[in-house]
Amino acid sequence: MMLAVFATLSLALLAEYCGQRWLAVSSMLVCLALSIGLFLFEIYSPDYGFHMPWLQVLLDPPPHVSPRGDHS
Repeated sequence: MMLAVFATLSLALLAEYCGQRWLAVSSMLVCLALSIGLFLFEIYSPDYGFHMPWLQVLLDPPPHVSPRGDHS
């Protein structure tokens, strides 16, 4: 899938260099759609749905403070 993203981006750059702007713009739009699809494919899990474990933030319980004020 990443190869398809790279190929469409390369095609867009080559088309722009050769002066075919319509092909370059359409290739960029296809590249964008493939990139979004690849991203959603990478973060989808059948168990959790759309889940990014590297961005999960868990709340820690508040620290226990004794009534005397020491932190032992």
